[in-house]
Parts: sequence; structure tokens; C-alpha cells
Amino acid sequence: MDIEISRRSMAIILLLVGALFSTLVDFTGAQSVGVCYGGNGNNLPSKQDVINLYKSNRISKMRLYYPDEGALQALKGSNIEVIIGVPNDQLQSLTNANAANNWVNKYIKPYSSAVKFKYIAVGNEVHPGDGAAGSVLPAIQNIQRAISSAKLQNQIKVSTAIDTTLLGKSYPPKDGVFSNNALSYIRPIINFLSSNGAPLLANIYPYFAYVNNQQSIGLDYALFTKQSPNEVGYKSLFDALLDSLYAALEKVNAPNLKIVVSESGWPSQGGVGASDQNAGTYYKNLINHAKGGTPKRPNGPIETYLFAMFDENQKQGAEIERHFGLFRPDKSPKYGQLNFT
Repeated sequence: MDIEISRRSMAIILLLVGALFSTLVDFTGAQSVGVCYGGNGNNLPSKQDVINLYKSNRISKMRLYYPDEGALQALKGSNIEVIIGVPNDQLQSLTNANAANNWVNKYIKPYSSAVKFKYIAVGNEVHPGDGAAGSVLPAIQNIQRAISSAKLQNQIKVSTAIDTTLLGKSYPPKDGVFSNNALSYIRPIINFLSSNGAPLLANIYPYFAYVNNQQSIGLDYALFTKQSPNEVGYKSLFDALLDSLYAALEKVNAPNLKIVVSESGWPSQGGVGASDQNAGTYYKNLINHAKGGTPKRPNGPIETYLFAMFDENQKQGAEIERHFGLFRPDKSPKYGQLNFT
């Protein structure tokens, strides 16, 4: 009798351990959606409270736009995967190899054993005509060398984040191509990423495409609610934009380069089509959609980072820029309980 009870107890323990392991695997491995942590606000929770909010909502991926040491301290031991950014105003300085080594030695190495760095985004939405454009590739190369010197090259991939304005044509998606103006800028970067096994980071916003083309783009197509494919086989603007980038990569001989969607979001107020209802619909549908693929790349999931964790009341630009948050400053969800797993 005692032996039988012991066996039953052991079986129950094994089942519980298996369930716990399955949960951990789901949290750290299978999840395709993360959230960008923007901090341009004077009313936001503490860094530790923010990390706790990620964990309590089972958000296992974060994009940080600069090396915020308070956030990095709070991230220690959290198991949250991190994209960490090099701000555009630091790109020129990092064309110096010693400065790049110092950057890695200050912001990456001391935290690398306890923070799960995944990508370094060297610059965000730098355009070919920008003053920083010539600094992007040298800075990427120097950060890569510094990461390799720190023996972290197998853990961390170095890239940059672009937007879809680099495309000269995006529709139909199969005809996607980089503009002539962008080619000399982006092609060497793509070659570097391909040779180092790093993805291209891309900020993809159906919202802005919809606002700028309301006569030809339906709201249902932008919000993932279109019921049937359009004349070129697409039901969502997100997929069309992403696949146009993949088509553009094919045309510069990089058909195997992976794209990580490093930002995508919808504002809840401040502009055309900006409402709680539309934003909530977009985020819920994008989370579900990212589990699958696109017509051109059907084998998902699509690694995607929602923009952003909070409304940022001090962010510069148009009013809509301050209303992309998933949570209010008091940490309550704006759109009900989103399921990030």
C-alpha cells in the first residue's frame, strides 16, 4: 500500500513538473510577440514596476530604445528577451572602434549574464538623406566586433531598424523594391546582416499607410478584419507591407534574410481612425496573427514588437504619437486583458 501511494505521489509530482516546464518553455520560447518600452513620459511607473508588469502579463520580449541602466538592473533575472537600441545621436561616435568597445563594455558585458540580450538595434529609422546615414554601417560593424571580442556573438545579433519609406514600390507586394535613393544605403547593411546571420529589424505601421491612402485602403484591411483576400491575395495590410519588404530583399540577393517586426501599433486618439476600439482591435488581431505567417513567408511565427507599453505624454511630434500605449500610467490595461501567449 505504501509503495503504491509513493508511486502515485511520484507520478503526480512528475506531471506537475512537466506542466511547469511546459509553461516555462511557452513563456521563454514559443511566444512571438513582445512590447516596446518607451519612456517619454513624466507620469510612468518605476522601472521595477514596469518589469513586473511585463512579467505579470507574460510578455517575454522587450525593446529598449537606449541603454537605460535602471531598466537593465530591473531586467536582471527576469528571463525577458531584450532588443537594446543605440540612439541615432550616438551613431557618429560609434564609428570609432574604441567608443564601440566602451559602449559594449559599459552597457552589455556587465549585464549579459543576467539580462537576455537578443538584438542590438544600431539606429532607428535612419533615412538615406539623414546626417547619420553614413554612420550606421560603420557603427554596426564596430559594435559587432566589440560583441565578438566579448564572446557574446552567439547570444546577441547586431542590426538596425528601418521603416517602409525605404521602399520605392510596395504594391502589389511581389513587386516590392527599395527606392533608388535607398539602395546605396541599405544594400551594404543587408549584406552585412546576411553574412552575420542577423535579421533586419523593420517598423511596420498599417495605420500610417491607411491614413495616407484612405481612398484605396479599407479600415478592415488595416485592422485584420477583412474577410476575403483582395485581388492580389492579401487580407491584411500588415502582411502586404511585410511581404513587400521580403520581395525587396529578394531583389538585392538576400532571399533568406529574416525580418523582425521591431515596431507596430495603432493610436487610440489624436488622429483619423484613432480610437480605443480600433486600437484594441488592431493589437488583439496582431497578437493572434503573429502566431502564423504571411502569404510569402507562411511558416511563422512572425517575431513582432507592439508599440508601445504606455502612452508617452512627453513624446515629440503629432498628437497621435502620444497615444500608442497598451497600458495607462496607473498600469491598468487600455484594451482589456490582452493575451500575449
